[in-house]
Amino acid sequence: MGTAERHEASVSGNGGDERTAARAAAPQGDDERPASRPPLWVEEPARRRRLPDPVRTAAVRAVILVAVTLVQAMVAFLAALAGSWLSFPMVLSSVASTIVATWGVLDVWVTRQVWKQRHGVVSMPSSTARQLRRERRRARRQARVTARGKVRIRRRGGAGQLSHS
Repeated sequence: MGTAERHEASVSGNGGDERTAARAAAPQGDDERPASRPPLWVEEPARRRRLPDPVRTAAVRAVILVAVTLVQAMVAFLAALAGSWLSFPMVLSSVASTIVATWGVLDVWVTRQVWKQRHGVVSMPSSTARQLRRERRRARRQARVTARGKVRIRRRGGAGQLSHS
């Protein structure tokens, strides 16, 4: 049964089930979707958070460097199999490219660690950011205590002072 035949059968009511007849009889709006079909796009929550911008740029750079290195190594290998004069320069450039790609991957790791340390994501007691927050909190608390003490002395009318001059 083709599409046109199905359409005729559902409109006339001959053949087909009640669902297709009801669907054909009901007005189709822009926001209505047929009940039998699942939606094309289902929004799912992300499993992990998005990487911070500096880490993401370092990761993209590392992926590009590794891809170029792999292409160079493959070209060097194929040129060596073919006995081409290009194989020696390609091997040298592949070695240099491997060193650069290793640096790129290490750069991702270092950038990630630095970002975590600066923004206090690491949940260890030895985290530098956490220690700085504790020191700031302690200083604020101390400032509040001294401010309260000054307000109390003023309220008492200087009762704690030795002279009223």
